[in-house]
Formats: sequence, structure tokens, C-alpha cells
Amino acid sequence: RHARLARAVHAAVAAWSEGGALRLFTKLPAARSVSVSAIEVSPGIDPEALRTVARERFQVAIAGGLGPLAGRVFRIGHLGDMNEAMILGCLAGVEAAMQVQGIAHGHHGVEAAIASLARQA
Repeated sequence: RHARLARAVHAAVAAWSEGGALRLFTKLPAARSVSVSAIEVSPGIDPEALRTVARERFQVAIAGGLGPLAGRVFRIGHLGDMNEAMILGCLAGVEAAMQVQGIAHGHHGVEAAIASLARQA
């Protein structure tokens, strides 16, 4: 289940990365975690501001980067009591927060996640 949800998040981030402002931090697919995905943002983008908008306006909690990744990434968890609907809601909230923040992103991240989940049924 965690791997399936992780693949959906990775599909969403791949679609978002078409805008050029963010990408998965772990480049090698085989090295990616099934518990959490770190999304790296381009210089000049404040992931903490994105987290604030996601939390306060769309009620979606995403984590910040730790240690040397603070201010460079945000993280989406897909471990524990998480299901398909919850991860899709999270992705929609993040996508909406990027829209509010004016962060360049491909606008089909949630659709890519849905397609990923549908293929895995």
C-alpha cells in the first residue's frame, strides 16, 4: 500500500516538474522511499510559505526539510494510516497552494496520481 501511494505521489511530482520549479529530490527511482517523498524547490521558492498556504488555506499538512535540506525541500508522507483518497486530497491541496503562491508547475499532478492509482488496481 505504501509503495502504491508513493508511486502516485511520484507521478504527481513528475507532472508538476514540467513547470520547472520543483522535482523529486531523490533522482534514482530505486532509491526513493515508500514512506516519504522529498520535493526539491528551485532557488527563490520558499517551501515554508508553500507549507503555510497548504496548511492554513487548504488544511493540508506537509513537512519541511530537515537539517541541510531545510528551506530547500518539502516532504509528503505516505506511511501509516493513509489511503488513496487521503493522498489525492493532499496532492490537490499542495497543487492548489502552488497555484496560490504562483509557483510554476505542471497543472496535471493530481490527474497523474489518479492515473497511477488506476493502473495499479
